[in-house]
Amino acid sequence: MSRILLISSNTMVDPMPTYPLGMALVAAALGQDGHRVKQLDPVAQKMDLMLLAETAINEFNPDVIGISVRNIDTVDSCAATERWYPGYVKKLVDRIRTLTSKPVVLGGPAFSIMPEIILAYTGADFGVVGEGEVLVRKLVRDIAEGSATKKIVGPEQRLINTPDFLSPQYDDRFVHTYYDESGMLSYQTKRGCPYKCNYCTYPLIEGKRIRYQDPGFVAGNLLELRNKFGVDTVFFTDSVFNDPNEHYLEVAWEMIRKKCGIKWAGYFKPENISSEKLALLKRSGLYAMELGSDAACDTTLKGLNKSFDFQTIFNMNKNCNKAQIPCAHFFIFGGPGETAETVEEGLENIQHLENCAVFVFSGIRILPGTGIHKIAVEQGVVSEADDLLRPCYYFSPEIDKRDMDDMLKTAFKNRKDRFFPPEKGYMRMQALKLFGFKGLLWDMAIKFQKSVKN
Repeated sequence: MSRILLISSNTMVDPMPTYPLGMALVAAALGQDGHRVKQLDPVAQKMDLMLLAETAINEFNPDVIGISVRNIDTVDSCAATERWYPGYVKKLVDRIRTLTSKPVVLGGPAFSIMPEIILAYTGADFGVVGEGEVLVRKLVRDIAEGSATKKIVGPEQRLINTPDFLSPQYDDRFVHTYYDESGMLSYQTKRGCPYKCNYCTYPLIEGKRIRYQDPGFVAGNLLELRNKFGVDTVFFTDSVFNDPNEHYLEVAWEMIRKKCGIKWAGYFKPENISSEKLALLKRSGLYAMELGSDAACDTTLKGLNKSFDFQTIFNMNKNCNKAQIPCAHFFIFGGPGETAETVEEGLENIQHLENCAVFVFSGIRILPGTGIHKIAVEQGVVSEADDLLRPCYYFSPEIDKRDMDDMLKTAFKNRKDRFFPPEKGYMRMQALKLFGFKGLLWDMAIKFQKSVKN
């Protein structure tokens, strides 16, 4: 059996530090095959990653080194300081080369978006596209046998359903750091996204077909998190929690039935959730929702290829208020069809969203394989030959970015529940953390009136 060193290269902690769930799943898969696995995480271990990797390589002497690449950049066109992570990964691979000649394998969501480009740029030996716990096992065997010839593997094979899914191999050291600092841990109940939003990479990373974990399996893992680590709050990292087949309701029922005692939040599509469904979700532990509202008027919603209109968003917000569930809307301005008039209309619409948080992004990061990439090529914003590794953003040709950003800043001035640019919101949250607050933090800007019993 081999010694495998797994490294989470992520150093991004905005808006909150997120547990490296993919690495934990790969560790579980390799452990099942009898390999010795060591996990590294600079965020949890609070050490410089280069020093952390050097120490582990010298002490552990791994046969294979796997690096998870979570982000390419911040996807924030307004960020004062550009944070670009492929350069950091290349620096890590270069440092590893000075310490060992053993093969380096890249994986993770960012790598899966542009694998050939990132592999060539960083100089790593192999890459895994898609679900690492499926593909890494065979790749490690092939490396040990000297038969690994294909530089990039996947995503031709994907997990189907439970029992194919594994329980993450959470590392005790990491769990306590993430939980102590963020007040929650990550968990994923399904993979795949059937929607066709033209900016999104989830269908590329996870596939277009949804694959579910058994609700009992989900509840069992949540119980283990509570009983083993004392975790009482999780964030479900599913691309969209409220799937069209309503598996999410089965998960909620199972959490109630097994008395998980877990508070939870997640990403939601702002439609097809009735008041009755919200009541069930709240009973199961739902305490906050992050809504992919995405655009603030019907014209720009259509431009992003969304399946709902703004009235749907308004109704969802109204239902959340009635259920006293804090919600945050995420909007993009500057997408296809955006004009000065639609910006004004969108800002007026947002004014009618009461008692909620709003996060706004300016422009859309252009990534290969997405609908916005096709539009950008057609409009001459980028060419087919551009590799898009460096940040490149789409803005409607009918809008001036500077004027639009000024309109957004003016509209949200002095609002503690409106966040633009995103970096400003993260700074507010960091300030709250200094005072000892944990969790999503944006929900603290929302105050519900106490319900009065007749």
